[in-house]
Amino acid sequence: MGQHNQFTLLSKRQFLPLFITQSLGAFNDNLFKNALVILITFDLAIRSGSDPGLLVTSAAGIFILPFFLFSATAGQLADRYDKAHVIRLVKLVEVFLMLGAALGFYLQSLGFLFFALFLMGAQSAFFGPLKYGILPDHLPGDELISGNALIQAATFLAILLGTLAGGLLIMATGGPEIISLALVLIALAGWLASRAIPATASAAPELRISLNFLAETWSIISYGAHHPEIFRPILAVSWFWLVGATFLAQLPTFGKVSLAGDEATVTLLLLVFSIGIGTGSLLCNRLLRGAIHLTYVPYGALGISLFALEIYFASNAYPVKPSDAHSGVFWFLSQGYGWRVLLDMFMIALSGGIYIVPLNALIQARSEEAHRARNIATVNILNALFMVVSAIVSALLLTLGFSVPELFLTVAICNLGAIYFTAKIS
Repeated sequence: MGQHNQFTLLSKRQFLPLFITQSLGAFNDNLFKNALVILITFDLAIRSGSDPGLLVTSAAGIFILPFFLFSATAGQLADRYDKAHVIRLVKLVEVFLMLGAALGFYLQSLGFLFFALFLMGAQSAFFGPLKYGILPDHLPGDELISGNALIQAATFLAILLGTLAGGLLIMATGGPEIISLALVLIALAGWLASRAIPATASAAPELRISLNFLAETWSIISYGAHHPEIFRPILAVSWFWLVGATFLAQLPTFGKVSLAGDEATVTLLLLVFSIGIGTGSLLCNRLLRGAIHLTYVPYGALGISLFALEIYFASNAYPVKPSDAHSGVFWFLSQGYGWRVLLDMFMIALSGGIYIVPLNALIQARSEEAHRARNIATVNILNALFMVVSAIVSALLLTLGFSVPELFLTVAICNLGAIYFTAKIS
């Protein structure tokens, strides 16, 4: 297949409205989540006499729980009905959810905000099978790599920007009001963008929607397990999210403790990681020339392990910060080791982008049209499960006395199995 400029997709109605809708949704999710985390840490936990760490961990669990509860139903709806129509409904619901979140910020009610967070997780769970399930409906096979790459790159950039904006704005004067207004306006913009997404035919018009989410969750996972040509890429994608969740969750501690940095140092690490994922994702189109195959995926896995190993050595060689050193990020950048760590972080993320995009495209291309969204719902369920495993294992290792660099070393070693596993996917 001939290579084409993937950015031409941004001029097509079959792609641009979905791209905008997804990017605004990812930004809004993280604007709300990080604003809530910062508000809990520096205000609400203190006022309620609760442990901030416990509340923040609870918030993470509350957001991820709906992916277990509702993904199977979301997959059924996406296969049964016009995906564009369901997207518009989901985005309209987001507007009302953001109005609820705004009320929660106004009331400074932790319970109300946690309930809004749960509903936001549910909305994201319903949107997941739609955004990836609709791509093959609107894009020919040789544009699936490009479409997935652009969605992946924009998602990580939106996550970064939403996280930064949430943290910066919530503690400013009038922060909760500013955040509330932004949440509602961005949700409205996402809904308006979704109205331009072209309609699709029903993939499974005879499908009966089951409201027994436990039975349906088991059913779609069992379906995947009986189709190894789909299930193996699904497992490989979920492993990526385990690795990515481990790195992203530990970046604040890594920046503060291992690198003797400040908030700006952690922000810089997040920025470099996000740019790396985006660069690797966009690089896939050049490497694959529009063809859907996994030739470079094992190399992506190898890159993750090699540079995670290298960041461990770089951390151990990192100089001790003198007590009279100036602001953390400037001292960090004045050290050659700081740039070495940044390069390692960028290359881990770039390798991740090369790893994940072809796998997502392969799942879409190999899925039967009538079951595609439910396969993607299976991806979301297992992604959530693997991220929970990441949190539990990380907490256990850190409790046992592991440092964050040693945790990264453990990930690097375990990830070697992904090289072999992805090389065997045919």
